[in-house]
Amino acid sequence: MGYDEIMKLFLERGFLMPSCEIYSDALAGFWDYGPHGNTIKNRYVDLWRRELVRRDGMIEIDGTQVMSKKVFVASGHLESFVDPIVKCEKCNATHRADRLIQEATGQLVPERLPVEQLDQMVVENGLRCPSCKGLLGKARRFNLMFRVGVGAADDDSYLRPETCQSIFVDYPRLFKVMRLRLPIGVAQFGKSFRNEIAPRQGVMRLREFYQAEIEVFFNPERANDLGKYEEVKDQKINLDLDGNMLQGVKCSEAFEQKHVPNKIVAYYLALLHQFYEKAGLDMKKSRFRRLGGQEKAFYAEAAFDFEVETSIGWVELVACNYRTGYDLAAHSKVSGQDMAVLDGDKKVVPHVFELSMGIDRSIYCITEHTYAAEPERTVIRFKPHLAPVTVGILPLVNKDGIPETAKGIYNALKTRYDAFYDESGSIGRRYRRLDEIGCPACITIDYQTLQDNTVTLRDRDSMKQIRINKDQVELTLEKILRTEDVFKQ
Repeated sequence: MGYDEIMKLFLERGFLMPSCEIYSDALAGFWDYGPHGNTIKNRYVDLWRRELVRRDGMIEIDGTQVMSKKVFVASGHLESFVDPIVKCEKCNATHRADRLIQEATGQLVPERLPVEQLDQMVVENGLRCPSCKGLLGKARRFNLMFRVGVGAADDDSYLRPETCQSIFVDYPRLFKVMRLRLPIGVAQFGKSFRNEIAPRQGVMRLREFYQAEIEVFFNPERANDLGKYEEVKDQKINLDLDGNMLQGVKCSEAFEQKHVPNKIVAYYLALLHQFYEKAGLDMKKSRFRRLGGQEKAFYAEAAFDFEVETSIGWVELVACNYRTGYDLAAHSKVSGQDMAVLDGDKKVVPHVFELSMGIDRSIYCITEHTYAAEPERTVIRFKPHLAPVTVGILPLVNKDGIPETAKGIYNALKTRYDAFYDESGSIGRRYRRLDEIGCPACITIDYQTLQDNTVTLRDRDSMKQIRINKDQVELTLEKILRTEDVFKQ
């Protein structure tokens, strides 16, 4: 289904809300999570922690959102974290130069293309201001960081444009006090901020957004000395190599054929694939696209974007960058601190492989991949462990002791599960409302419940119904959360 249908559902069912929408001067690129959206976000992050952070024995930190200017001098953000923009000479509207060219020509325009080439492409394609058709001025680079003045002295600081810099600057102390050994992954979930020129398409491009980043530190001389690689080497992934799509390539084949630089990279691409499969994406519509020279970040020796196909095209969900030793060396130079650590009996400045995940757009894409408009209903087939409501508790009628029995079941479940009690409207309408937000199971309490203590359990996906004893409700919900099929006859 399309982007507009998903965003309409998000707005109407308490998933997302435009920030400050009651005010006329509300800024674009800022969204609030409603109750259902917030629950999905939290469940998604729980899955990330379970299937990536804890599974791989990583550690997790929570760094500050405001950071010293010198951090971004070292990281290169002050100089290189820029977008090319052009300004209309008639109406003064500002536009992304690369995006205007891309929309006009249908060709991918690398973000690092020199501004002189962008100017030439604007002229060659006769591009004008989309707002008023006025002439466009010369392209220039615009830094995307939000500056923050700290304290009475108004000291120069910045809102972090990515969460990973906290990991790099905390790394020396982490290695010491946590007694770390290479290789080791350090993870962080939190907000980042980018002063996007023209944010659009809802959660696809935001000025304030959630990231889940993992930085894997390893000895570059031992990048292929990874025992746990054997656990996932047969995992199949889709690789896009300069437009040549390789479907279902084993990670071992990707390494042996030198499509990926080492076993560290192959291993984490496999883990990422497995994570998104458990999150509910249609993995047939996924790919790891290898980035070319002009597309790669300036610090990356090798880079892959994990992308999924949606109604608005291919969307990048995770940037997978082999950052080499760039970051630690740069911070060492600016700070004067030694970033080398012992690996065995040898001192080494670790290399870094990064998995930088966009939370907001991941949730959107999972929703689109699991959304269906059927003749009788709209349904989102979220994995049960991601659904904003785990179970709906529905009394068939509001009399004869049925509501009291239903509320007793609800009260017993609500501290362990995201349970929702609904007694308003016909039972069919209540089922449809819960289907529309992705609730995997409903329990209906009726007159038979009063006689034999059984309830009706309804499946969201098949709409099958079975009777179970109310004492078996919790055990059955646990099975549903493990994606077991409890509706087999």
